[in-house]
Amino acid sequence: MSASATPPASLTHFSASELDMLAKTADALSAYLGKPVLAEVVLGDDGTEWVTYGVPMDENAKPDEEQTHVQLGGPGARLLGNRGGLPQSDDDTYDCLYLWAIEISLNEGERFVKLDHDGEESAWSDSLEDVLPFALTEEPVPEDPDEDEDEDEDDEDEDDADEDDGEVRDPPRDHGRRH
Repeated sequence: MSASATPPASLTHFSASELDMLAKTADALSAYLGKPVLAEVVLGDDGTEWVTYGVPMDENAKPDEEQTHVQLGGPGARLLGNRGGLPQSDDDTYDCLYLWAIEISLNEGERFVKLDHDGEESAWSDSLEDVLPFALTEEPVPEDPDEDEDEDEDDEDEDDADEDDGEVRDPPRDHGRRH
Protein backbone atom coordinates (compact mmCIF):
# COMPACT_ATOMS: atom_id res chain seq x y z
CA MET A 1 0.00 0.00 0.00
CA SER A 2 1.53 3.33 -0.96
CA ALA A 3 1.92 6.16 1.51
CA SER A 4 -0.86 8.13 -0.18
CA ALA A 5 -3.32 5.24 -0.29
CA THR A 6 -6.21 5.36 2.11
CA PRO A 7 -6.38 2.28 4.34
CA PRO A 8 -9.63 0.30 4.28
CA ALA A 9 -12.33 1.11 6.84
CA SER A 10 -11.78 -2.31 8.42
CA LEU A 11 -8.41 -0.99 9.63
CA THR A 12 -9.42 2.55 10.53
CA HIS A 13 -12.85 2.02 12.11
CA PHE A 14 -14.11 -0.01 15.03
CA SER A 15 -15.96 -3.17 13.98
CA ALA A 16 -19.50 -3.87 15.21
CA SER A 17 -18.20 -6.33 17.83
CA GLU A 18 -15.57 -3.82 18.99
CA LEU A 19 -18.21 -1.10 19.30
CA ASP A 20 -20.28 -3.54 21.36
CA MET A 21 -17.32 -4.15 23.69
CA LEU A 22 -16.72 -0.42 24.02
CA ALA A 23 -20.41 0.14 24.84
CA LYS A 24 -20.38 -2.65 27.44
CA THR A 25 -17.28 -1.07 28.96
CA ALA A 26 -19.11 2.25 29.36
CA ASP A 27 -22.04 0.46 30.99
CA ALA A 28 -19.75 -1.55 33.28
CA LEU A 29 -17.89 1.62 34.30
CA SER A 30 -21.23 3.31 35.06
CA ALA A 31 -22.17 0.44 37.34
CA TYR A 32 -18.71 0.26 38.93
CA LEU A 33 -18.41 4.00 39.59
CA GLY A 34 -22.08 4.53 40.43
CA LYS A 35 -22.11 7.48 38.02
CA PRO A 36 -23.01 7.85 34.36
CA VAL A 37 -20.08 7.18 32.04
CA LEU A 38 -20.30 8.35 28.45
CA ALA A 39 -18.32 6.91 25.57
CA GLU A 40 -18.22 8.82 22.30
CA VAL A 41 -16.72 7.58 19.03
CA VAL A 42 -15.12 10.22 16.84
CA LEU A 43 -13.37 10.09 13.47
CA GLY A 44 -9.97 11.75 13.84
CA ASP A 45 -8.18 14.00 11.36
CA ASP A 46 -5.96 11.10 10.25
CA GLY A 47 -9.02 9.03 9.28
CA THR A 48 -8.96 6.65 12.24
CA GLU A 49 -11.62 6.37 14.92
CA TRP A 50 -11.13 6.80 18.61
CA VAL A 51 -13.41 6.61 21.63
CA THR A 52 -13.34 8.90 24.65
CA TYR A 53 -14.74 7.96 28.06
CA GLY A 54 -15.90 10.64 30.47
CA VAL A 55 -18.08 11.25 33.52
CA PRO A 56 -20.55 14.15 33.15
CA MET A 57 -19.81 16.87 35.67
CA ASP A 58 -22.48 18.06 38.06
CA GLU A 59 -23.72 21.45 36.89
CA ASN A 60 -23.22 22.83 40.40
CA ALA A 61 -19.70 21.41 40.85
CA LYS A 62 -16.72 23.72 41.11
CA PRO A 63 -14.49 23.47 38.06
CA ASP A 64 -11.19 21.76 38.84
CA GLU A 65 -8.44 23.17 36.65
CA GLU A 66 -6.16 20.19 37.34
CA GLN A 67 -8.57 17.66 35.88
CA THR A 68 -8.94 17.28 32.14
CA HIS A 69 -12.41 18.06 30.82
CA VAL A 70 -13.93 17.04 27.49
CA GLN A 71 -17.22 17.84 25.80
CA LEU A 72 -19.17 14.69 24.94
CA GLY A 73 -22.50 14.38 23.18
CA GLY A 74 -24.30 16.95 21.09
CA PRO A 75 -25.81 16.88 17.61
CA GLY A 76 -24.38 14.07 15.49
CA ALA A 77 -22.43 12.49 18.37
CA ARG A 78 -21.99 8.70 18.39
CA LEU A 79 -22.52 7.84 22.05
CA LEU A 80 -22.20 4.18 22.98
CA GLY A 81 -23.98 2.17 25.65
CA ASN A 82 -26.86 3.15 27.88
CA ARG A 83 -25.38 6.52 28.86
CA GLY A 84 -25.44 5.61 32.53
CA GLY A 85 -29.14 6.37 32.79
CA LEU A 86 -28.93 9.87 31.31
CA PRO A 87 -31.79 10.89 28.99
CA GLN A 88 -31.42 9.60 25.43
CA SER A 89 -31.31 13.08 23.88
CA ASP A 90 -29.21 13.52 20.76
CA ASP A 91 -28.77 17.25 21.28
CA ASP A 92 -27.42 17.38 24.84
CA THR A 93 -23.74 18.21 25.26
CA TYR A 94 -22.04 17.27 28.51
CA ASP A 95 -19.00 18.78 30.20
CA CYS A 96 -17.21 15.63 31.34
CA LEU A 97 -14.27 14.66 33.47
CA TYR A 98 -12.00 12.86 31.01
CA LEU A 99 -11.26 9.28 32.08
CA TRP A 100 -9.33 7.81 29.15
CA ALA A 101 -9.52 7.08 25.43
CA ILE A 102 -8.71 4.35 22.95
CA GLU A 103 -7.57 5.22 19.47
CA ILE A 104 -7.05 3.03 16.46
CA SER A 105 -3.49 3.00 15.22
CA LEU A 106 -2.14 1.80 11.89
CA ASN A 107 1.12 0.69 13.54
CA GLU A 108 1.87 -3.02 13.48
CA GLY A 109 1.31 -4.71 16.85
CA GLU A 110 -0.66 -1.82 18.28
CA ARG A 111 -4.00 -1.51 16.53
CA PHE A 112 -5.48 -0.13 19.76
CA VAL A 113 -3.69 2.48 21.86
CA LYS A 114 -5.07 3.46 25.27
CA LEU A 115 -4.52 7.02 26.45
CA ASP A 116 -4.67 7.50 30.22
CA HIS A 117 -6.31 10.35 32.15
CA ASP A 118 -3.35 12.60 31.26
CA GLY A 119 -3.59 11.78 27.54
CA GLU A 120 -0.40 9.70 27.65
CA GLU A 121 -0.13 6.33 25.92
CA SER A 122 -0.55 3.74 28.65
CA ALA A 123 -1.27 0.49 26.78
CA TRP A 124 -1.33 -0.84 23.24
CA SER A 125 -2.23 -4.11 21.63
CA ASP A 126 -3.68 -5.71 18.53
CA SER A 127 -6.51 -6.98 20.76
CA LEU A 128 -9.09 -4.54 22.12
CA GLU A 129 -9.63 -6.71 25.21
CA ASP A 130 -6.03 -6.08 26.27
CA VAL A 131 -6.58 -2.33 26.69
CA LEU A 132 -10.01 -2.44 28.36
CA PRO A 133 -10.31 -2.18 32.17
CA PHE A 134 -12.72 -5.13 32.45
CA ALA A 135 -12.75 -8.62 31.00
CA LEU A 136 -15.90 -8.78 28.90
CA THR A 137 -15.80 -12.45 27.97
CA GLU A 138 -18.18 -14.66 29.85
CA GLU A 139 -15.99 -17.57 30.82
CA PRO A 140 -17.65 -20.25 32.91
CA VAL A 141 -16.61 -20.19 36.54
CA PRO A 142 -14.61 -23.34 37.21
CA GLU A 143 -16.26 -25.69 39.62
CA ASP A 144 -14.45 -26.23 42.89
CA PRO A 145 -13.76 -29.97 43.13
CA ASP A 146 -13.65 -29.71 46.93
CA GLU A 147 -17.15 -28.19 47.06
CA ASP A 148 -18.92 -31.49 46.34
CA GLU A 149 -16.75 -33.29 48.91
CA ASP A 150 -17.65 -30.71 51.56
CA GLU A 151 -21.36 -31.16 50.87
CA ASP A 152 -20.99 -34.96 51.07
CA GLU A 153 -19.10 -34.63 54.36
CA ASP A 154 -21.82 -32.36 55.77
CA ASP A 155 -24.48 -34.92 54.84
CA GLU A 156 -22.44 -37.68 56.49
CA ASP A 157 -21.95 -35.53 59.59
CA GLU A 158 -25.72 -35.04 59.87
CA ASP A 159 -26.28 -38.79 59.52
CA ASP A 160 -23.63 -39.46 62.15
CA ALA A 161 -25.23 -36.92 64.50
CA ASP A 162 -28.49 -38.85 64.41
CA GLU A 163 -26.70 -42.08 65.27
CA ASP A 164 -24.13 -40.77 67.71
CA ASP A 165 -26.17 -38.57 70.02
CA GLY A 166 -26.10 -41.29 72.67
CA GLU A 167 -29.84 -41.62 72.80
CA VAL A 168 -31.35 -45.04 72.20
CA ARG A 169 -34.46 -44.83 70.11
CA ASP A 170 -37.29 -47.29 70.25
CA PRO A 171 -38.71 -48.48 67.00
CA PRO A 172 -42.08 -47.00 66.10
CA ARG A 173 -44.93 -48.84 67.75
CA ASP A 174 -48.07 -50.08 66.19
CA HIS A 175 -50.79 -49.55 68.77
CA GLY A 176 -53.06 -52.02 67.18
CA ARG A 177 -54.75 -49.53 64.98
CA ARG A 178 -55.54 -50.71 61.55
CA HIS A 179 -56.31 -48.26 58.85
